[in-house]
Amino acid sequence: MMAPTVLVVDDEPQIVRALRINLAARGYQVVTAHDGTAALRAVADTRPDVVVLDLGLPDMDGNEVIAGLRGWTTVPIIVLSARGDSPDKVHALDAGADDYVTKPFGMDELLARLRAAVRRSAVSVGDEAEAVVRTDDFTVDLLAKKVRRGGEEVHLTKTEWGVLELLVRNPGRLVSQKQLLREVWGPAYENESHYLRVYLAQLRRKLEPEPSRPRHLLTEPGMGYRFEA
Repeated sequence: MMAPTVLVVDDEPQIVRALRINLAARGYQVVTAHDGTAALRAVADTRPDVVVLDLGLPDMDGNEVIAGLRGWTTVPIIVLSARGDSPDKVHALDAGADDYVTKPFGMDELLARLRAAVRRSAVSVGDEAEAVVRTDDFTVDLLAKKVRRGGEEVHLTKTEWGVLELLVRNPGRLVSQKQLLREVWGPAYENESHYLRVYLAQLRRKLEPEPSRPRHLLTEPGMGYRFEA
């Protein structure tokens, strides 16, 4: 078997060095990134088996990195942070982190959690949604959060992007009205189905060649919506 690859994301050189030495000594391949932008790029480029992520990064909060990754990948994420308060842990776990280790940390504990994450991981290139999803009419870059049509970038609102992203990362699958409303607007909006009609109409006008006869953003009457490339 190939050695598992671990992406270490931290802006503290001494921690990065300590992790690189300890992980390499135990047979892991180690990739490093010192800020959130580099981390997002590294995950797309190297497809690591596990990400070890600090929350206090120089260019963005670590929770933004988690959210960006969860838009297109299920790679296990272990947060390694000096933020030890319960709300910080809950926020990171709700954002999509799999585990949380507080600094200062014991190397043996971190290694044990890392082994558990590797065992749980079912990540493979075939199982992952592609970072860039292409249709005959438009392209969705899940990593950069951009949509292009006819070579031009299409401006989407934050809510329009949230709806499109959820559909695109579940290609061919029915996404229920309640799931869309809960994940994009929040649990209090689960019964506001008219929101979806409005936003799907807007997305179709921006992306479909014939909005009245959509090819990609399909309605399953009374149930939900489905994306077909």
